[in-house]
Amino acid sequence: MRTNNRWVTENSMIKIKQLSHALLLGGIAITTVYSQDAASEYVAPPDTGPKGKAPTMKVQLLNPGEPTKQYAVIFYQGDEALSGMLEFAQKYHVTSAHFTAIGAVNGATLGWFDPQRKMYKKVPIQGQHEVIGMSGDIALYQEKPVVHTHMLVGNSDGTTQGGHVLAAYVSPTLEVMVTADPVTMQKRFDPDTDLTLIDPSPANKEEK
Repeated sequence: MRTNNRWVTENSMIKIKQLSHALLLGGIAITTVYSQDAASEYVAPPDTGPKGKAPTMKVQLLNPGEPTKQYAVIFYQGDEALSGMLEFAQKYHVTSAHFTAIGAVNGATLGWFDPQRKMYKKVPIQGQHEVIGMSGDIALYQEKPVVHTHMLVGNSDGTTQGGHVLAAYVSPTLEVMVTADPVTMQKRFDPDTDLTLIDPSPANKEEK
């Protein structure tokens, strides 16, 4: 009888240890997944470049022969707008510009800059939304064009969301009106924020 009780006690202790080990591993796994999810919610400024293509983008010069050029840059279904704006700037050798846009998107990722993390917190936009307004600029950093743009979108219930554009998938169109200046506007790296900021100083000849 004593032997049987001892066997039951030892067997129970083994099961308790196994359960504790499983709970510990489960806790570690949950913590790891949570940490990965939290990390994936943020993106560093150097990693916020365009992630897509705009194969059906069309461009029209509205005032031929003028030093300050006016362009209509039109996107269609499925085009990724940020990629397209960068492609436009590269193809047309834009060194300084500003733009506004209206239209609609079906899915986008906006960002909110967290100065403590020096990273953008992702703001996912799911489904069809009206682009109430989009504005931005183009300048050079290390001799390459950089597109900086923000967007405000409207939901079906009339509420809005906005932020820094990380990606925006057009549906059915996005109409961008661009003013390209006959000068060069430079950006510089800001170590306090890890962002590239416009530096209008005439003395700014080289990038850090």
